[in-house]
Formats: sequence, structure tokens, C-alpha cells
Amino acid sequence: MTTAPIRVLVCDDQMLIRTGLVTIIDAQPDLEVAGECGDGQAAVDLAAKVRPDVVVMDVRMPVLDGIEATRRLAGAGVPDPVKVLVVTTFDLDEYVYEVLRAGASGFLLKDAPPDRLLHGIRTVAMGAALLDPDVTRRLVGRYAARIRPVEDGPRDIPLTPRELEVLRLIAEGLSHGEIAASLVISQETVKTFVSRILAELHLRDRVQAVVYAYRQGLVA
Repeated sequence: MTTAPIRVLVCDDQMLIRTGLVTIIDAQPDLEVAGECGDGQAAVDLAAKVRPDVVVMDVRMPVLDGIEATRRLAGAGVPDPVKVLVVTTFDLDEYVYEVLRAGASGFLLKDAPPDRLLHGIRTVAMGAALLDPDVTRRLVGRYAARIRPVEDGPRDIPLTPRELEVLRLIAEGLSHGEIAASLVISQETVKTFVSRILAELHLRDRVQAVVYAYRQGLVA
């Protein structure tokens, strides 16, 4: 039985970049470009028509930016959310955190090699979050003050001490393998801990776990 290809909608206002993304994606036998557009409003409208599995989304665009477009496609309360993978220029974009908070399943830098982009699309399509550990450290370190709540009140976090330890390491940007090495446990055990943490805190993925940890002041 042949598996249906992953359908991808590409949204970027720079035609040269958009054409490059479309060419890379369409060359893969397990991927298919369902549509392309140059602004966030067009992405929202087109996604409603073609129902892609993944939207590859730029952030800074005319008409409607990637943050609001992501919120409308994948944000809290959206009845049938679409998975969004943000591809952005980190050093110029001060709003990556806002995009993740809006519901994106992950992000990549525009200078990432093609194989990382393809891996990202497949990862997000399977329902997993895509967080490059190094970029996560830079991102959260840079915007920790914005993420953290203003008032420091008592926190009632329904996790065991070990689960809290794993959550802190997730927030620091460590991969499953790095967490396993740090705690001297297997990667399968780490995956079990991560699943429990997401379930207990009602979080969708590692992206939301990172934001939660910083908002709760678990990581400095």
C-alpha cells in the first residue's frame, strides 16, 4: 500500500526563496507542494481550501504577518489546526518566540541546509515538535525576560522531582540523547518522561514545554 505524500503549503513573500523551497520540497517522493503564497492572509485562505499537512511559514510578510497567520491556523481554540513550521532569519527576527507561542510546531533558520528543512517538514507532519537545541538555547536565552511572568507567585506544578529535572533540561534546549546522558538514563526513559510531562501539563509538544518552563521561572 502506497503512503500518501505529505502535502505542504509554502508561504514566503520573497519569490526567490519561495521558489527554492518549492523546488526542494517537490523533488522528494514523499512530499508534495499543495500551494504557495506570499503573505499570511493568503496562507490562511489557501490552507482552508487545500488543507495541507504542514505550512512552511515565513514571519515578516505583508498584509498579515506570520505570527497572526500562525495563530489563525494553529492557535488555541482553532477547531481543526494545521501544523506550522516557521522558517525565519533568527538574527533579524525578534518575534520567533511569539510565533511559537501562537501555535507553531517548530522553527528553522533560512540558512539551514535542505536536508534539515526536509527533516523538519517530516518531523512536524508526524506530530512532533522541531526544536534545534542550539537555536533554542539562543532564542530562549535572548527572550527569557519577555517569556517570564511579571509577578513571582507560588507555583503548583504537578510533576515529580525527576520530571521537573527533565523539564528544566528540555527548556535548556537539550535533545533526548543529551538529557539521557546528563541523567544517566536511556533515551526511551527520557521519551517516557517527556510524554508524562506533556500529558500532566496539558502541553502539545516540546515547544510549549520550553515556554511553560520559562514562564514558571524553572530556568534562569
